[in-house]
Amino acid sequence: MTALPPASPCAESRPLEQVRYVCALGALASVIAIPGAQPMTHCGPGCASKQFHALSGISGYQGGEFQVPSTNIGNREVIFGGADRLDTVIAATLKVMEADLFVVLSGCVPALIGDDVGNVVAGHRQRGVPIVLAETSGYQGNNFTGHEIVVRAIIDQFADAHAGPTRPDLVNVWSLLPYQHPFWRGDLEEIHRLLEGIGLEVNILFGHSSQGVEEWRQVPNAGFNLVLGPWLGLETARHLEAKYGQPFLHRPTLPIGARETGAFLRAVGAFTGRDPRRVERFIAAEERRYYLYLRDFSSFYAGCTSQYRLPSALIVVSDSAYALAVATFMIEQLGLVPAGLIVTENPPEAARPGIVAAFHALTDAVPVHFADDGYEIDRILRATDLTGHLPILFGTTWEGEMAKALDAPLIEIGYPCTDEVVLSRACLGYRGALHLIERIYTTVVRAETMG
Repeated sequence: MTALPPASPCAESRPLEQVRYVCALGALASVIAIPGAQPMTHCGPGCASKQFHALSGISGYQGGEFQVPSTNIGNREVIFGGADRLDTVIAATLKVMEADLFVVLSGCVPALIGDDVGNVVAGHRQRGVPIVLAETSGYQGNNFTGHEIVVRAIIDQFADAHAGPTRPDLVNVWSLLPYQHPFWRGDLEEIHRLLEGIGLEVNILFGHSSQGVEEWRQVPNAGFNLVLGPWLGLETARHLEAKYGQPFLHRPTLPIGARETGAFLRAVGAFTGRDPRRVERFIAAEERRYYLYLRDFSSFYAGCTSQYRLPSALIVVSDSAYALAVATFMIEQLGLVPAGLIVTENPPEAARPGIVAAFHALTDAVPVHFADDGYEIDRILRATDLTGHLPILFGTTWEGEMAKALDAPLIEIGYPCTDEVVLSRACLGYRGALHLIERIYTTVVRAETMG
């Protein structure tokens, strides 16, 4: 049976308006994000497809390979049990589908009726099938919780068998939640590029720059783990530290722009004993390119104040990873005044003090609100003091009407995101920051010319 991380408060039963995540079974998207891995689901009809298409479809229209065998259990299995049906589906899948790793995700119904899913999966594993079980019933929490369950399952039931000599220059990266974040693929590619730039080998683990299942085999052999974000991945890093003695570096703020990215690379370099000269050479080359583009942008910026209403106050409504990253960039590097900070993924209670501390290290001028209900977010935003300021709102599609009410340009950075089509775009690092600046000021100019 998969060991579970601490339960998230999102497991509470309460109504929500304008949902901003899916249930734990949605972590099947995390498996889809691993090249060479194949999810299977043991759940009710339609659960799997609804979860994935909710993430892929209305989170930047990301697309992706959705070929997920499912037991689609119904009344018969509720009465007599569904373990035999799961065994049949697994056997049939192995005949017609090829993968380096199979991950069975179980939903609410098998958990409620007590199916011995672990025994079924273990039977196939004993016959040499690379297969693991992640118990992701919806009431465990949301897809952030489900992601941690899937990661733990792969480590303990698959990667552990490949533990070998430590490779000091190899790093496991635990960061953005696949498909939940519209820009996760481009962002992970940029993180991969930056870490390789200072001489590290990188298990990025998810997305198109990952070597897929082979990287997961190497997880136990990495020299250290990097947790990049306020809280997601911390439990995984602590587990790996206890299991293999791997140290970890935690950087709560995803780096956007020269200041944060340079600080991030220097911190990683110091933690791993990189040659400082190599780190500084890479930073210097990246900053030269970055500031050349900003030099070109400055001619527009210097002349646009008389033509366009440039925003001066910042409102962010997003999950904690992007909210903290964007707020840091906009406040420290673009000089905006913080006006509203709302965290929407309903993180575990234990993670909240750390999130608040990370925001307070940036600014304590406004409180940090935790809200995942649309009605509550609307109430907070309407009470935000914007006296003397023109705001800009970083949020989701749900904030569209509120942005109009506040007369604020809207930049969609979170789930759901239905007015953006996202392929490889990034917001992180040097290159992502330039893309983000383009989006910000294109939105500002378009709002003026169309208004």
